[in-house]
Amino acid sequence: MSVISPFRRRSAKHRALIKHWALAAMAALALVTTPAASATASDDVGALAIAHKSPFSCSKTFYANNWTPSHNPAGSIDWQSYEGDAVGGETVRATAGGTATFANAGSPGYGQWVQIVHSDGTRTRYAHLATMVRTPGQTMAVSQGTVIGTVGATGTTAPHLHYEQRNSSGVVDTSPTVEGVTVSLGQKKAITSTNACGGGTNPYTPEEVCGSGFVVIDQAALGSVGRTYLLYNSGNGNNCVATLKSTNLGTPSAVSAFLEPEGASRTTDSGSYSYYAGPVKRSAPGTCVRWGGSVGGTAYTSPFEHCD
Repeated sequence: MSVISPFRRRSAKHRALIKHWALAAMAALALVTTPAASATASDDVGALAIAHKSPFSCSKTFYANNWTPSHNPAGSIDWQSYEGDAVGGETVRATAGGTATFANAGSPGYGQWVQIVHSDGTRTRYAHLATMVRTPGQTMAVSQGTVIGTVGATGTTAPHLHYEQRNSSGVVDTSPTVEGVTVSLGQKKAITSTNACGGGTNPYTPEEVCGSGFVVIDQAALGSVGRTYLLYNSGNGNNCVATLKSTNLGTPSAVSAFLEPEGASRTTDSGSYSYYAGPVKRSAPGTCVRWGGSVGGTAYTSPFEHCD
């Protein structure tokens, strides 16, 4: 199938998005103390040494749109479906490992967004998120494929993921590369994700374990052997905990997950499992919960929290 020029496919909705970005950079710079929101002709962007995967789950295919002119900052990517912005609610994952900082720039602007600083000082940004796994101002260590939020429309007019790759000086790479595919200014390319696929990465996600309607609201690393997740379903008031392994995948080993509403008994799922423990589900609307899990001898137990 031939790729249609983004100039001819751009709708009134997309034009409205472009107008919003005149203020987006100003809102972002108010929160991030990094220089240079976008590159100029004299900037030395340099090659990004980190190999980035798609910000979506394994086998998901979306179009990376490097709009030009007028997309602010130049070189940023809008991830969308072919016909428009129908990616709302999709899980957003770190394209590479590093330290993630969570923020909210308000509207218009980035809305809820995350910046990840990678091991070589380069960084990526993920904007307009509907949900984030941490509250604004918090940080956490992430690996490639770690869930950081879901696609939304905060700070803009339609759901899509705004994505940037920046060098260590904060300058935007105007030809970012994802999954080995370079998307230069004015290009629109379909990219299929290999993020969080098998072969050393757990093939399951916490959302898949807990089921439809559940969104990750917190998580904790279990050293290098796994991660435990707390999810919530706003439709029915249920919490869910799942613990996913990152070692001995496919081989049964000790894993556990538990959930304890304040004032009630604890529910635990533990055993010798190949990929995960859980789902452990409890109804706890407006009630604090204690949650956690373990992989082998590494465990996490939260305080009573998430009381709203």
